[in-house]
Amino acid sequence: MTKKITLLLCCLLSATFLFSQKKSSSSNISITGKVIDANTNQPLEYATIILKNTKNLKVSGGITDINGNFNIKTPKGTYEIRVEFISFKTKEFPSQKIISNKNFGTIKLQEDSDSLNEIVVIAEKSSVDIRLDKKIYNVGKDMTVKGGTASDVLDNVPSVDVDAEGTVSLRGSENVRILIDGKPSALVGLSSTDALKQLPSDAIERVEVITSPSARYDSEGTAGILNIILRKGKATGFNGSVNVNVATPKNNQISVNLNSRSEKINLFSNFGYNDGGSPGVYNSTISYLTSGILDSTRIENRDNQRNRKGFNGNVGLEYFINKKSYITGTIFLRDSDGENVSINNISSFDNAGNNLFNSTRIQDETEVDQTLQFSLNYTNNINDKGHKFTIDLQHSASKENEAAIITDVFPETNATNELSIDNLIQADYVLPIGKNAQFELGYRGSFQDLTSDYLVVAPNLEAEYNPSNNLEFTQNINAFYTQFGSKINKFSYLLGLRTEMTNISVNLINTNENFKKKYTDFFPTVNLGYELSESQSFTLGYSKRLRRPRSRFLNPFESRASETVISKGNVDLDPTYTNSFDLGYLKKWDKLTLNSSIYYQHSINAIERVNSQEIRFINGIETNILVRQPINLASENRAGFEFTANYNLNRKVKFSGSFNFFQFETKGDYTYNITDQSTNTVSSITQNFDAKNNSWFTRFDARITLPWDIQSQTRLFYRGPRNEAQSDVEGILSLNLAFSKDILKDKGTLVLNVSDLFNSRKYQVTGFTPSRENPTNITDQTFQRRMRQISLNFTYRFNQKKNQRKRNSGQREDDGGEF
Repeated sequence: MTKKITLLLCCLLSATFLFSQKKSSSSNISITGKVIDANTNQPLEYATIILKNTKNLKVSGGITDINGNFNIKTPKGTYEIRVEFISFKTKEFPSQKIISNKNFGTIKLQEDSDSLNEIVVIAEKSSVDIRLDKKIYNVGKDMTVKGGTASDVLDNVPSVDVDAEGTVSLRGSENVRILIDGKPSALVGLSSTDALKQLPSDAIERVEVITSPSARYDSEGTAGILNIILRKGKATGFNGSVNVNVATPKNNQISVNLNSRSEKINLFSNFGYNDGGSPGVYNSTISYLTSGILDSTRIENRDNQRNRKGFNGNVGLEYFINKKSYITGTIFLRDSDGENVSINNISSFDNAGNNLFNSTRIQDETEVDQTLQFSLNYTNNINDKGHKFTIDLQHSASKENEAAIITDVFPETNATNELSIDNLIQADYVLPIGKNAQFELGYRGSFQDLTSDYLVVAPNLEAEYNPSNNLEFTQNINAFYTQFGSKINKFSYLLGLRTEMTNISVNLINTNENFKKKYTDFFPTVNLGYELSESQSFTLGYSKRLRRPRSRFLNPFESRASETVISKGNVDLDPTYTNSFDLGYLKKWDKLTLNSSIYYQHSINAIERVNSQEIRFINGIETNILVRQPINLASENRAGFEFTANYNLNRKVKFSGSFNFFQFETKGDYTYNITDQSTNTVSSITQNFDAKNNSWFTRFDARITLPWDIQSQTRLFYRGPRNEAQSDVEGILSLNLAFSKDILKDKGTLVLNVSDLFNSRKYQVTGFTPSRENPTNITDQTFQRRMRQISLNFTYRFNQKKNQRKRNSGQREDDGGEF
C-alpha cells in the first residue's frame, strides 16, 4: 500500500514538473533582462518579475537566475510589469503593448529601509498579528524548534504549554481544541499528543491562538482553539527545501517541502521521516497510612525507553479554474511504528523500614499507527471585495494497534486495536455589505465511528478485575452558524450565534451495556474592538464553549503498566460548558510592542481527573489500589492575565517575553464506595474538591547576531508551582540554546540546538488520597519524559530565498472569511 502511494506521489510530482516546463507555443514572445542592486551593482538572484495582462487580467511571470538574468515566455499582448525583490523598492513599468521579443536591459533596484524592516519583523517572528478574534504567531526563524515537531512548536507559542506527557494546555487549561488548517484533521490522530510529536516543525507555517473564537469555529475547547497552518508553496516555478536533523538522544529526521506552480496549477507537498528514541524515568513512593500513622511504603522506579519510526506525507494540488475560483485537493498519509519498554523495579517496606518483597515488572509494548486522509476544497471568490463561498469535504481513517508483553511474578499480555472513521462536510458563505460590514453563515457536519478492542490475558488476575472490553463509539455533530460584523469609525464588532446538535452512542460489547446522549446547544459569541490610534487598541470578547469527553475518557478500561496505580475512563461523563470573557490591550512604540489580556472563565460540569482508593487481592495479598479516572465536578472558575512584549533594540539584538498568571477555583464533592475484600464491608467515602490555586508561567527569548553573522537564540522557561485539591506540583525551569549560520550563498542554514540545557525539565508531584486533610496514602512522584537533547540541523533551499515574500495570488485563507 505504501509503495503504491509513494509511486503515485512521484508520478504526480513528475507530471506537474513537466507541465511547468512545457514548451511555449509558436505565438509566444520572450521578455528578457537583468536585475541588479543599484548600490553595489551585484546581481539579485530570485527577484520576481510580474506580468499582468491588461485585457484578461491574467497574472504570470518568473524569477531571476544566479546572475540576475530572466527570460520569460508569454503570449503577445499589453502588459503592466513589476519587478520585486525582498527589502527593495518595487520597479514598475507603465502599460505597454509587446508583440515581439523585448529586452529590458539592466534594471536597478534601490533598497527600501521601510520594507526591509517590515520583512524582517515577519521572518523573525518579532511581532504578533492581531485580529478581532485571534492572534497569529509565525514560526519563521525560530531556531529552537528546528528538527523538532509540532509539539515543540506549540510549546514555544506564548500562552501555550506542553507538559512531560505531551499534553497541550492554553493559559493553564488542557481543554483546548487543536485544528489543522482550520478543520479537525487526521494529523491530530486518535491520540493527539503522539500524532503531534510525529509532525515535523518544518511543515508548519504559523499557529493561530484563538482565545475568543467567533461563531465560525467549533464550540469545542473551553480554553480556546489552536489552529496549526501548514506550509503551502506560493512561488512561481519549481522550488523547495530539504531539512535534515541528527540528535542525541536519537532524533534523526529528514523532511522535504516541494512546490511547483504555474499559471493554472499549484502542487505543494511536505514529506517527513523520523527515527527517534526518548529515554524517560518515572519514580513513585507510596506511603500507606492508618489513622495518620505510617503503615507501609511501596517504591516503584520505572525506566522508560521509547523508540519510534514514522513517515508523514502531505500532497496538495490547487487548480485555478479562473481568476476567482479554484479547487484544492490534498492527500495525507501517516505510518509509524514504535516500541516502548518500561522496566519497573518495585520494593515494599513495613513501618520500621524492613524489606517485605522486591520484584521487577517489565512491559514491552509495540505500537503501529496508520492514517489516510483525503480533503477537497472549492473556493469561489465571487468578487475582489470579499464576497466568497467555500465547500470542504474530508474523509479519514485512523488505526492504532498496540500490543504489550508484561513480565512479572505472573506474566500477562494485553492488546488494543482501535479504528476511527471520520467524515466532515463544511460550507461557508461570506457577504460584504458596503465598505465596512460583513455577513456570514455556514454549516459543518462531523461524523465519527470508532471501535476499540482491548484484550488482557492475565492468569493471576481475578476475573472481576480483568479490564478486557470491546467498545463502539459513535459521535455525530451537525452545526449551523451565522454572524455579522461591522466597523464604525474606530469601533468594530462581530456578533455570532452557533447551534450544535450532538448525538453520542457508547456500546460496551462485553457487558452488553449501551449509553446514549443527545443534546442541542446554542453558543453566542461577541467580539468588540476599538482603535484609540494606529498604535493602540482594545478588544473585548465573549464566547460560550463546551468540552465533550473524548472516547478515551469514556472507555472504562484499566491501564496495566502498574498493578497499584491504575488509570481508566468513565462512560457516564457529561460535557463541560464554559462562559469565557477576554479583554485585550495592544500598544506599539517605536521599538517595543506590548500585547496584554485579562480573562475569566466560568465552567459547570467541569471534567477533573480524581484519585480514589480500592482494596484488591494481588497475588493473594490484600493491597490498597490507587485508581485515577475523570469525573464531572460541580463548577470551576478561572481568571488570569497575560502579556507578551517584543523589544527590537536594533537589527542584531531582539528580545521578547511573555508572562501568564492564573487563578482557578474548583467546587464539588465526589462520593464513592470502597469494599474490604476480606470482610465484604462496604464503606462510603466522600472527597471534597473545593480548592483555590494560583499558578503562573513565563518565557524570555533573546536573539542576538554574533560575529561572522552567527545568529544566537536563548529561551528561558519557568512554570510556577501549583496546589490542587489532591496534589502539589513543584515549579519547573528549563533553558534552550540555538546557534544558526547561513552557508552556500544563503541557500543553506546550519542550526545547533541544545534543548533543556540543564536537564531540569522534571515534574515532581505529591498526591493525597482521598484528601489532603485525611489521607490514607501519600504518593510522591517524579517523572521526566524527555532528557536534555543536542541536535544539528541543516536546511537547503533551491529556487527560493530564505525569507521569500509571500504571494497572495489565488491563495486561500484557511479559516473562512476574515474580518
